[in-house]
Amino acid sequence: MQLIESTIETLAARGYSRTTLTEVARTAGLSHGLVLFHFETKEKLLAETLAFLADEYRQNWESALADVGDDPAEQLNALIEADFHPAICTPARLAAWCSFWGEAQSRPLYQEACGTKDDAYNVTLEGICARLSDLGGYGRDAVHVARVIRVTIEGVWLDMMTMARPYSRDDSLTTVRTCAALCFPDHFTPAGLIPDRTRVT
Repeated sequence: MQLIESTIETLAARGYSRTTLTEVARTAGLSHGLVLFHFETKEKLLAETLAFLADEYRQNWESALADVGDDPAEQLNALIEADFHPAICTPARLAAWCSFWGEAQSRPLYQEACGTKDDAYNVTLEGICARLSDLGGYGRDAVHVARVIRVTIEGVWLDMMTMARPYSRDDSLTTVRTCAALCFPDHFTPAGLIPDRTRVT
């Protein structure tokens, strides 16, 4: 775990191509030989780090869904909030994800580690959007709505990494909830989920 966290920090500081076993060892305060013993190559270390991030991300959103009931609006709100959970949405983790997304040589690795997990998230989000569209009589195309919400979240993550004045967590949530409010105005406002008693539906 220490080496994985140190790899995340090194990716955040140096990027994918400049991350080395030596730099990870230095960040962890360990010998290069010990890192080499555990992972043998940079590629194996990065693969383990990506697998860790992917599992952490999936467990986070699945746990968020498990904490709410069957109401699709509450489920959508839980997914949105999960992406900005303080344990997930840290500068180092966002930068590490951006490193994996941005380097061409990491794409096969990303697809192997994250492809099925991304599919599971997308199917879940599309299902929630479909149920919410039916419940509210919106007549939305769930696939496109889910895609708009997903790319808004990903865009906010990128903005948090690249803007001269990064968003706060609250501002990030407001941005994504604004997107949800445009798609489902009887259930969301930019401030958040509308309580049951005040919804139009």
